[in-house]
Amino acid sequence: MCLDVPYPANYGGAINMFHKIRWLHKSGVEIYLHCYTYGERVPSKELEKYCKEVHYYQRRTGLLSFLSLIPYNVKSRSSVELKENLLKNEYLILFEALHSCYWLNHKRFSHRKKIFRESNVEHDYFFHLAQNEKNLLKRVYLYSESFKLKRFERKLVASDLMLIVSKEDEKYFKNQFPSNNIRFMPSFHQNDDVTIKEGISDYVLYHGNLSVSENNYAAEWLIDHVFSRINYNVIIAGLNPPAFLSKKIAQFENIQLISNCSENQMNELVEHAQVHCLYTPQPTGLKLKLLNVLFKGRHVVCDPNMIAGTELARAVAIAKSAEDFILSIQQLMKVPFDTASIQNRRNLLERYTNQRNIKDLIDALEPIKV
Repeated sequence: MCLDVPYPANYGGAINMFHKIRWLHKSGVEIYLHCYTYGERVPSKELEKYCKEVHYYQRRTGLLSFLSLIPYNVKSRSSVELKENLLKNEYLILFEALHSCYWLNHKRFSHRKKIFRESNVEHDYFFHLAQNEKNLLKRVYLYSESFKLKRFERKLVASDLMLIVSKEDEKYFKNQFPSNNIRFMPSFHQNDDVTIKEGISDYVLYHGNLSVSENNYAAEWLIDHVFSRINYNVIIAGLNPPAFLSKKIAQFENIQLISNCSENQMNELVEHAQVHCLYTPQPTGLKLKLLNVLFKGRHVVCDPNMIAGTELARAVAIAKSAEDFILSIQQLMKVPFDTASIQNRRNLLERYTNQRNIKDLIDALEPIKV
């Protein structure tokens, strides 16, 4: 049960869902996919390659879904048709993220085996988004949604298994649900192997979906405190950058903005950057762009929040201040990435491979199968 159509896999949640589906199929698991269409997330023939059946439902967006004590992101995914389709068989149900869990604790599913796949401690995530949102109405919505998500979260007690993306989140859920079966399992992603290019280049990269407040806040912070203070070429790349960010970048000769580039263009930027700078104001979930740059990029400099709850501290240079970022960039811009560095990265990422994840997922599902 996916909160969105998981293809194209062009944002964090879709990347995790699509590549999980791909690897389950590759492992011989029969998949009946249920997902919600919304905006540009429309039915996709690609999913039929991996799933025995694919069912689509329209999100119920609008004021009626908002005017409810149930979170808008959950209420808008409350299709009765979905409920009836799920009741046509006795298969395991995997709910992707809290947003998809409207029917999880419904009495008609009390006998079913249900798995909750976490992506964030959602109320924390929305609270931090609200703090970094510049638009007043959006900020009010995000604070409201955070409150509702916290209330709704307790319904997860009905799940038979919880799969948690980070060690920090695992501690939280074990504290909230001490009687539930809870396991740490990182996200699936687009990289089936480490594909880092040897060598050296002349630019620093920050990338992300720049329409998301968390990401444009991070880009703005890096520009103000780091990128404007170094003598290296910097590229900021991502989807739909807001006008204020474009205007700020235009003030600096060493910083270039690349908007809405194709997947191939983005991969080229990631593979050839000498240093990747990652910054986040909130230590929630597991950042898919962190995994992406570790599997296919050279040196990575990030703040402690970016690796919170992971086992990846030895794979990055950790910067606790703007001065730490600057110093690390100055050092790493001069260091070629060689064969030994690539092998070391591969060793450090073993726990985060799709191959390890699919084995752990199938092992976790085996004891609760009907």
